[in-house]
Amino acid sequence: MLMSRRGTAEKRTAKSDPIFRNRLVNMVVNHIMKDGKKSLAYQILYRAMKKIQQKTETNPLLVLRQAIRRVTPNIGVKTTRNKKGSTRKVPIEIGSKQGRALAIRWLLEASQKRPGRNMAFKLSSELVDAAKGSGGAIRKKEATHRMAEANRALAHFR
Repeated sequence: MLMSRRGTAEKRTAKSDPIFRNRLVNMVVNHIMKDGKKSLAYQILYRAMKKIQQKTETNPLLVLRQAIRRVTPNIGVKTTRNKKGSTRKVPIEIGSKQGRALAIRWLLEASQKRPGRNMAFKLSSELVDAAKGSGGAIRKKEATHRMAEANRALAHFR
């Protein structure tokens, strides 16, 4: 049985980063960060942004936003188990916050898998590719959408 909270839980607003003054940049930094090394995560992202600036001659913040918008899924699959023990992948709609978090995660995973010199270089390449509509993260989104489409018949099991 769930107990209700006394009063209301206040939502924390996400902080913005020091250079771009942007919440999205901070979200990406927090996803990059490993073992609490935030300054290193900032370094990686800012170097990637600089490389994007050099490659595309446009505002790197716009490229980041565009990439995340392109990769964000609006439908996904959730694995459910029935009484007989068989599992099904049931398509579910994904909210904007969860979608953004997934998009960031996919972008970082795809950039880690890329061959290349360092993380900043790989991340910049992946972001530019995703903004153009290609790259590993876009393929991941398309695969997820295909899976959801294939299992559309199971949508009533939600």
